This record gives sequence, C-alpha cells and structure tokens, in this order.
Amino acid sequence: MGTSLHPPQLITNSRTLYLVWVPADPDAVAKLVPEGLTPADDRTCYINQYVVDGPDQTSSVGDEQFGAYSLTYLGADLAGLDTEVGVPARWWTHYHNSSDVMTRYALEHGVPAGEPGRTTLDLDGDTLVATTHLDGRPVIRTTATVTVGTPQRAAGQLRYITRRGDGFVSGRYAYVADVAEHFRVESFEFLDPTHPTYQLRPADPLQITFGFYAPSMTFVYPGGEGPLGSEHGS
Repeated sequence: MGTSLHPPQLITNSRTLYLVWVPADPDAVAKLVPEGLTPADDRTCYINQYVVDGPDQTSSVGDEQFGAYSLTYLGADLAGLDTEVGVPARWWTHYHNSSDVMTRYALEHGVPAGEPGRTTLDLDGDTLVATTHLDGRPVIRTTATVTVGTPQRAAGQLRYITRRGDGFVSGRYAYVADVAEHFRVESFEFLDPTHPTYQLRPADPLQITFGFYAPSMTFVYPGGEGPLGSEHGS
C-alpha cells in the first residue's frame, strides 16, 4: 500500500542527534554499498536518531499524515558526491520509523524502510541518552554530554542516495538547525550482535569524526530529487 503524500514534506523543530564514525569492520561496511557507488575512503558511517514530538510539526495533513513520530536511520558515507566541501553524500542501509505512513512514503522514494522502530531522546541535566528500540528491545544507544547554552545556527543540504528500479536517485534535504553549544559523545553502543545494524558498529577506541545535538532542526523530506547525474540529481 502506497501513500497519496507528495514531496517535499516539511518537518520542523525535531530533536536530533547526528553522528559520523569510523567502523570496526570497514570491509563489511563497503559491502553494503552497491556497485555504481563508492564508499568513503575511511568507510565512515552515519546515524540520525531523532524525535518529532507533535503532529503539528509536519506539513502532511488530512487522513494521511506523518503525525508525531521517531526515527533512526543509518548507513555509509560515499565518495565523489559531496554537496559542499566536507559534506558527503550518503547511502542508507537501515531505516526504522515509528510512523506507518512515513515508512510507506519513504519506501516509495527508495529508502530501505524495514522493521519499524521507536527512538527516544532523553536529556536529564547535561546527559543525553538516545536509544533505538526494535521489536521492543534496545539495539543502539548513544550517550552524550550536552549543554544547549546559546545554540549555533547551522544550515545547508544533505544528500542521500536511494535506488529505484535500475537507477540511483539523488535527494537533497535542505535543513536549518539550532545546534547545542557543547556536545561530547561518551559512549556509542550497538547492543545486539545478531541484528544487521551490528555490521556498522564503531571501532574501539571510539572515533567520532562529526556529531551534534540539535534541540530544534527543520528540514524537507525529500526535496530536489532526480536521477543521479541529472539536473535535479547532480
């Protein structure tokens, strides 16, 4: 069953934790990137754990709407398709959403939206714990020290590559975020060795190459889509 919703869709004021890291098994990560795309030289991976607290934070309306939802997605950085210097394109490998409507929407755009999941972001004092739950059990947990302070405004475009039929599609996701003044990852755990996400587990010692917590992030989902290499997919 598909959805009648059309792109782009706007999501506002999500609570978002985003990380990029060096994996424990670079060869396993490289094998998750399909032929025709090139993984980043250091095989870095990414994760976005975020929560949209209310249905009024999305542009979908009527009988079909995203509603309040939470999402964890992750995958591999790519080489040669940067949107700007230092911002690589990315390939989705796993996508776990709590909203059935949004899952169907993502599937129609080539996103590997599989097993539904629930993501929580709990900020207690200066300790943030982001947990991804699948089938009722915790599978990924990020613990960070956060001081929101005076948030720094960040803006730009992220690019995610998906596959529809025989071709790749490039989607540009414009965003504006208020990023916490201080952010330090204390631990990043993949808790279930039997789950497919475990292939992307981080190296030990932990090597985080990029990360932030945004108490408020707004973005389009997806926008600027087109076949990879075309005017809209460049």
